[in-house]
Amino acid sequence: MKNILLILFLSFQTGTIADPASYLNDLKTEMRKEWPKNRSINLVFHGHSVPAGYFKTPVVNTLEAYPYQVLRALKAEYPFAVINIINTSIGGENSESGAKRFETEVLNHKPDVLFVDYALNDQGIGLKRAKVAWEKMISIALKKGIKVILLSPSPDQRVNILETNNMLEQHTGQIKNLAEKYNTGLADSYGLFRQKVLSGESISNYMSQVNHPNEKGHALIAGSIMRYFK
Repeated sequence: MKNILLILFLSFQTGTIADPASYLNDLKTEMRKEWPKNRSINLVFHGHSVPAGYFKTPVVNTLEAYPYQVLRALKAEYPFAVINIINTSIGGENSESGAKRFETEVLNHKPDVLFVDYALNDQGIGLKRAKVAWEKMISIALKKGIKVILLSPSPDQRVNILETNNMLEQHTGQIKNLAEKYNTGLADSYGLFRQKVLSGESISNYMSQVNHPNEKGHALIAGSIMRYFK
């Protein structure tokens, strides 16, 4: 009996990344409802220039950025749903700045799902400070019953994506650990781009400038998010 309790305790402590097949089951049920039983669904994207839609700066290609690619895919999957894409992202911002305005500029939109994408810019503040900011936002959101999906960084071509333990890989590892600790969703953008390079493709095929994906790159990110809505 003691061994069983110990196993259960350790399992609870370890945590797991939320299962894409079931994490948003309640929300998917809501999105299948027809008028007048349906309601508005709020998807909030909080981060830096990539979710904000910056392609080749200063061009902001909102409709081809991954939040709106997700919207198009969702409308194909859920034709009766009223879905609001709310973008609180700011170009150049890191997670510390995002955390400071989290309660006044993010939670006020009453998210059903919150997406957090700051790791690319968090290279400038380092892992320790980034972790504090991410944990603050995650814990507040979860206490309010909001589903959270964390995003690992999209590429920066100044960082060798195949180099072991590079800075973006370190931030990716930290984000995965946070997803496990808090049992949130994870869209592993970094892993998807890395697989493309491992398969022999040039990362430049997916980029509009050194640190911003193009439409094709945003499609990779959107596809990773859509796993949670299938």
